[in-house]
Amino acid sequence: MNHPDRPGTSHGDPARPVTLTPTVGPVASFADLELPAAVLRTLTERGLREPFPIQAATLPHALAGRDVLGRGRTGSGKTLAFGLPLLARTAGRRAEPKQPLALVLVPTRELAQQVTEALAPYADALRLRMATVVGGVSIGRQATALRDGAEVVVATPGRLHDLIERGACRLGRVRITVLDEADQMCDMGFLPQVTEVLDQVHRDGQRMLFSATLDRDVDHLVSCHLHDPVVHSVDPSAGAVTTMDHHVLVVHGPDRYAVTTEIAARDGRVLLFLDTKHAVDQLTRHLRASGVHAAALHSGKSQPQRTRTLAQFKNGQITALVATNVAARGLHVDDLDLVVNVDPATDPKDYLHRAGRTARAGESGSVVTLVLPGQRRETGRLMAEAGIEPTITKVRSGEAELSRITGAKAPSGTPLDGGPAAPRAKNTNTPFRGLGTSKDTSRRTGGKSRKASEARLLAEARKAARVRRGG
Repeated sequence: MNHPDRPGTSHGDPARPVTLTPTVGPVASFADLELPAAVLRTLTERGLREPFPIQAATLPHALAGRDVLGRGRTGSGKTLAFGLPLLARTAGRRAEPKQPLALVLVPTRELAQQVTEALAPYADALRLRMATVVGGVSIGRQATALRDGAEVVVATPGRLHDLIERGACRLGRVRITVLDEADQMCDMGFLPQVTEVLDQVHRDGQRMLFSATLDRDVDHLVSCHLHDPVVHSVDPSAGAVTTMDHHVLVVHGPDRYAVTTEIAARDGRVLLFLDTKHAVDQLTRHLRASGVHAAALHSGKSQPQRTRTLAQFKNGQITALVATNVAARGLHVDDLDLVVNVDPATDPKDYLHRAGRTARAGESGSVVTLVLPGQRRETGRLMAEAGIEPTITKVRSGEAELSRITGAKAPSGTPLDGGPAAPRAKNTNTPFRGLGTSKDTSRRTGGKSRKASEARLLAEARKAARVRRGG
């Protein structure tokens, strides 16, 4: 049996063809859609009148109850594309204890919090209760929120699974289910939990799946759990974003830390990506010792730390956010115009999702990748696979060209206190070693050891420190 509001094929039909579906009629403004008056009023109050392309394409079908498969790069407006119909179609209903009516499943805690924040004004206008279910915070409080009754739950798969196992949540009354950033959930190994959730929600309910890419695991979810979905693909690749500039900066090994520090000291905020938690912490300490207001974000930090650090980055107290890929999905910061891959991305999807933190919602931005000479070929191949044609420039610290591209400038050199997520460094002259350690082939040429390379970095760091002090 299919959902009464829409035509469809049988559940789990793998032979069902998926074809792109044109928008139903012109949608020039939110007022053209059958949205509740309270939602339209809230949109107007927030200065939102014209939907983004992914919203204009999917909203008419989603509001009609159809299953939706939406493909669009992060930052394209997907949250309201699924959130407004979810809330509008849930309005007027009341959840029983432990039994939500609508569910949004996301891969990370940060994205769960941002989805909740984005939808809260509209949920409040419709008098719908929301609960956020993520790891890293008290499971008891979340169980209490579900027991008190929440019509809409925004959850990460792992914590939702734990609550279901405890008997604190039952999904049988969920008639609208959204999978946001479905490809990342699959990449992170959540496919079994996602499948478990889809098997427990109401069989004839509405499902909406949004993803930047559609690979094998996502195709499996679509084939087995969506009923005759309408499919829209809007702006699927960062390579198609004309407001985003891509740069590869080729740096000399011993100069890498100075280049990174000068970029981080720029006027305005910057997001810097490294591969490991240790490298993130090491660079953060180094930047703060150089006078840069930096903080670390990675999975080793507690959820309250991560929430506080993000809030300080958004309000400008922190100007350089140093992160692992935990921040590559779901992080939305208004007017963030520079992303730096201190460690180059390891695959095209990683690159595109890191890049997607800037040039969001029509704004402009730049993505910079630092590479050693021996990394150029590998990075060029990755960029080509991602559909990116970067500008390649050789740079050195202190040069005008580096400043022109990134806004780099010399740091103050006045050490800061430990600050958020940045324990005090034991030796502030020791350079961090997170740059290119996993892919640095040039450092191993000529039989020179890692210790010798680190000794050169340390000597260069001390020399630069003397120069800044005028010694």
